Amino acid sequence: TRRSEIARLAGAHRDHLAPDTEVLKAPEKYFDQIVEIDLSTLEPHIVGPHTPDLARPIGQMKADVKAKGYKDEIKVALIGSCTNSSYEDIGRAARVAEQAAKRGLKAKVPFMVTPGSDQIYETIQRDGQMAALAKVGAKVLANACGPCIGQWKRDDIKKGEVNSILTSYNRNFPGRNDENPETQAFIGSPEVVTALALAGSMSFNPLTDTLEAPDGSRVKLEPPEAPELPERGFAEARGGFIPPAADSDSVQVAVQPGSDRLQLLAPFKAWDGKDYVDLPILLKAKGKCTTDHISPAGQWLKYRGHLENISGNLFSGAINAFTLERGAGTDVLSGQKSVPYPELAKRYKQAGRSWVVIGDVNYGEGSSREHAAMEPRFMGGVAIIVRSFARIHETNLKKQGLLPLTFADAADYDRIREDDRVSLIGLAGLAPGKSITMVVKHSDGTEERMELQHSFNAEQVEYFKAGSALNLLRERNRR
Repeated sequence: TRRSEIARLAGAHRDHLAPDTEVLKAPEKYFDQIVEIDLSTLEPHIVGPHTPDLARPIGQMKADVKAKGYKDEIKVALIGSCTNSSYEDIGRAARVAEQAAKRGLKAKVPFMVTPGSDQIYETIQRDGQMAALAKVGAKVLANACGPCIGQWKRDDIKKGEVNSILTSYNRNFPGRNDENPETQAFIGSPEVVTALALAGSMSFNPLTDTLEAPDGSRVKLEPPEAPELPERGFAEARGGFIPPAADSDSVQVAVQPGSDRLQLLAPFKAWDGKDYVDLPILLKAKGKCTTDHISPAGQWLKYRGHLENISGNLFSGAINAFTLERGAGTDVLSGQKSVPYPELAKRYKQAGRSWVVIGDVNYGEGSSREHAAMEPRFMGGVAIIVRSFARIHETNLKKQGLLPLTFADAADYDRIREDDRVSLIGLAGLAPGKSITMVVKHSDGTEERMELQHSFNAEQVEYFKAGSALNLLRERNRR
């Protein structure tokens, strides 16, 4: 892996990179709870549909298909993308394919492989794993995000048709892979996906079940093993590499003013030192509000270099807690109902009104796409106030100069009304460990004060004051 120098340094400090012996001998002295897991008893799992949280052992899948009405027929099986596409992952899938090919078996459903990188692609092409997968009917896609992020135009089903797909990706939210919210997307390991692609059924359990070969014999797949790293090292894959200019300061980025794909970014405005007062609530989200709900990918990816245009998807998947509509809310300035959130945010921005979002539990889970933090900032958002955050998205919000805040009392979420105005008081004193007060004005004239907490450290407080992390870096470089 060409990291011999790092390995040498690690070896020189191995005493500091190992567990403390006293902790290993008596862990109960150092931890409140000790959890022991016998790895030999673990069974491969399949998760989904619609969330990676819904997990069960593969042996339970058949019963779940019957009890919960999942579609047993697999329409498409997919492995790869950025997750579960290492040399070892693809190698395990290839070992399953080799067993099947020796007995004349092929995948019963379309089987797609997305290598995780050009380097992985070149290496598995050289070492034979790709050929093994091709023998059972696998098709190789581009080394990109691909169907995992919605770069997939399906023509085998109609939108709204209930169907099952099985992937080895890391997310399976409704509509994420194919823009069809009725697709039941399940996730398994690459070797499990390969085995079930051969069977064509979600009910197939490769630990216990057999496949029928063309000659009528039964085939029992054996658990695959594969090397973690290639014996001959990774293949060189530098075909797409363009070296940076020797004098990068002299490079001018030319973007056509009328381009709908590219737009030069203007720095976000620095905080003006004042509290946020009487802000409308753009959205109160109910339940899951993942980064796919905030900024879906798929067809929108062509605008990834144009912040204004891609903001046309802002909160298009979010569920309105007041009306249960998807992607639309009430314009509290005009009273108009069912206004798409991108249009609503645009109206508030044009009126010079900053706004806030109220969220539920684990707000921002899913892919760590930065657009889900940039878009609210660009469209006039100043604070996201929730019961709890997904960690990476919380950090991304801070980097864009937004205030990610959590209710000290989670029940305060329920007290927020559609036509409330909120004020965030004491922002000049924003500091690590110090809470913020939110004053909520109801339309009946009553007020409530709610305590909000945050996880800002001293450096991140400076992000907020500067307007963004990039602004702060630019300021420091000018000094």
